[in-house]
Amino acid sequence: MAGLKSIAVFLLQSIVVGLAVAFIVVLVRPDLMPAVTTHDKPASFADAVDLSSASVANIYTKRLVQDAAAEPSRARFRVETSFASAVIIDPEGYLVTNYHVVATAAEIRVQLSDGRITEPVTVGVDAETDLALLKVDLGDLPTIQIGRSDNLRIGDVVLAIGNPYGLTTSVTQGIVSATGRGLLNLVTFENFIQTDAAINAGNSGGALINSHGELVGINTAVLAQDPGTEGIGFAIPVDLVRGVVDQIKKNGRVVRGYMGLLPDDLTNSERLAMGIESGNGILLTEVYAGGPAAAADLHVGDVILELNGEPVYSQRQALLISASTSPGDTVEVSGLRDGERFNTTVTAVERPDDPR
Repeated sequence: MAGLKSIAVFLLQSIVVGLAVAFIVVLVRPDLMPAVTTHDKPASFADAVDLSSASVANIYTKRLVQDAAAEPSRARFRVETSFASAVIIDPEGYLVTNYHVVATAAEIRVQLSDGRITEPVTVGVDAETDLALLKVDLGDLPTIQIGRSDNLRIGDVVLAIGNPYGLTTSVTQGIVSATGRGLLNLVTFENFIQTDAAINAGNSGGALINSHGELVGINTAVLAQDPGTEGIGFAIPVDLVRGVVDQIKKNGRVVRGYMGLLPDDLTNSERLAMGIESGNGILLTEVYAGGPAAAADLHVGDVILELNGEPVYSQRQALLISASTSPGDTVEVSGLRDGERFNTTVTAVERPDDPR
């Protein structure tokens, strides 16, 4: 019994001495104690912004605008100044922005994040995707890291970086609200990323980045049908941007394939009435005389089910497939005519300036 008592006394003395030593250590060297937190560190995208913001430049344009109030016989013009953005995609000085930013500009100036200002050269433009490629000669420049847009998911966090209202390097945060958005009548080939990251006047041509700081889109438009509309912005996916830029660098313009047809969507009721149960199918409403589709014996009223073995569900999808071809490429067409299946091959030509 006495032995147990001695052990208990010894343990108690050890605990007291240990607590005393710990107390002294905390007082003298608090830095040796592990940090204690009661909550997780707040989420921050500062690293992503640091990685990409220097690659976003400010665009200032001037254009002559006719005064609508002036009499036709005494036309007057005024100078209108606008803000926009651009993204440095190449250390040699190539920048991407929107076509509508530079389309009618009499003067364009680029201001880099370090304050340098210069007048760019317009390498080429593509009105059908609302993209323009500029070039400046200022030595090596900070280049944004190019990501991918084909793996974006609804709900992914994205950041918009640009020059809204002349407020340089402004950053807004949101999520991907939708992908593959079309039917907006903004450009010919629409495949937009929809986001609720705030996009305002001056954000056009700026960067849409992911949480890793990689470029996933070029901000281009905001849906503002009335002053109360907010949280609906659109960006051109970077996978599309990459292809347009490569073509402009190579040819000075975008060379697209052309099939010489105009499709329209079918409703589910129309598909069922035609005996199409698979859900795909588009209706040819125009086959242009002398064009590739006419040469392949396609007719108005034909239903296209597949292009190159890929089921076709919408007019937009068919136009994107057609535009992705190059002159000379062949497109295998599978369709329905008067309830009978048929197959043919269309050989694409270069898309004319006026494709009708």
